[in-house]
Amino acid sequence: MNVIISNYPEDLTFPQEIIDNVTTAAETVGHLYGVENGEVSITLTNNAYIHELNRDYRGIDRPTDVLSFALNESEEPDIADGPDVNILGDLIISVERAEEQAADYGHSVRREMAFLTVHGMLHLLGYDHMEEADRLEMEAEQRFVMEKLGIPRE
Repeated sequence: MNVIISNYPEDLTFPQEIIDNVTTAAETVGHLYGVENGEVSITLTNNAYIHELNRDYRGIDRPTDVLSFALNESEEPDIADGPDVNILGDLIISVERAEEQAADYGHSVRREMAFLTVHGMLHLLGYDHMEEADRLEMEAEQRFVMEKLGIPRE
């Protein structure tokens, strides 16, 4: 799994442990779900930027924790002699919101960032939580991955 991490705005910086945590979580999802040849772009940001994206793309005028923009939302034709890389899409994660939620939920920022990465990655793989049965399935998958990461619910 190729994980491309960036930050926006560019002047934001984040500790290496956050970057490593997010990378490990994304790579683990790739391994567990058979997309080792996958690629995901993850942007770490703040509440102001994710608020703009949430408003512009989802019509929800407030910050959120993670946004997923899947590239493979339908059956795509195979490209002859194309690269052997499955580009899954983009995740945008508000580190600021993750820190707030970690404090609200009484667990570590490490756990919250890993959870948001797993949640977003599952969306890129086609999971959602719009219907009750889908929500329960996605929650079970999230627990499964978090346990594999060694970060169960605190």
